[in-house]
Amino acid sequence: MLTRKQYELLMFIHERVKEAGVPPSFDEMKDALDLRSKSGIHRLITALEERGFIRRLPNRARALEVLKLPESISPSLAAQRGRGFSPSVIEGSLGKREPQRAPSREASPDDVVSVPVMGRIAAGVPIEAIQTHSHFISIPVDMLSSGEHFALEVRGDSMIDAGILDGDTVLIRKGDTAESGDIVVALVDEEEATLKRLRKKGASIALEAANPAYETRIFGADRVRVQGKLVALYRRY
Repeated sequence: MLTRKQYELLMFIHERVKEAGVPPSFDEMKDALDLRSKSGIHRLITALEERGFIRRLPNRARALEVLKLPESISPSLAAQRGRGFSPSVIEGSLGKREPQRAPSREASPDDVVSVPVMGRIAAGVPIEAIQTHSHFISIPVDMLSSGEHFALEVRGDSMIDAGILDGDTVLIRKGDTAESGDIVVALVDEEEATLKRLRKKGASIALEAANPAYETRIFGADRVRVQGKLVALYRRY
């Protein structure tokens, strides 16, 4: 399945090749998708190439070949094409635990909450934000605080010194605020999602890896939107 941005870029390239016989430039693609930088286009092209939709031809400028088009458009993508798009890792109230009240009995070890897994999050180079859930996992209620929660599968090794490994599933409490030092799901430039430790540095936000092989990335506060904070880790052995 393609994300909305991947789909839009693929169709833009396809239509431009049909009309003009040559692919669009990176600047044209950036403007068409309303992105702030060409680095986002590079990531989208790489994702399309990895999925077998396009091919970059070597030793030729602006040389992109469309190999195939999606067989169908998912309902979520079709709906997004007809309205404005505000990237969000999750919508709705799934995985919500109500505030604790005085219990009438002791909590049972069997008490669980179904938490939606919303795809993958990058602990490394940011990936495009994810919107639709893939499946559910059952989490013991004692692992969750009150509020709305979702889960993401971790890809990458930039948080290994924080005990977060490639293949882990992180449990996130949804919210748009965080303290300096919290590990958060951060949305960068309204298009990329990543799992990093957030540091507030004056008017800037630093997204800090927990692996010395990765550099800290610093952004203006208006470029980073917190989607939620890490509350627990789920790992299969």
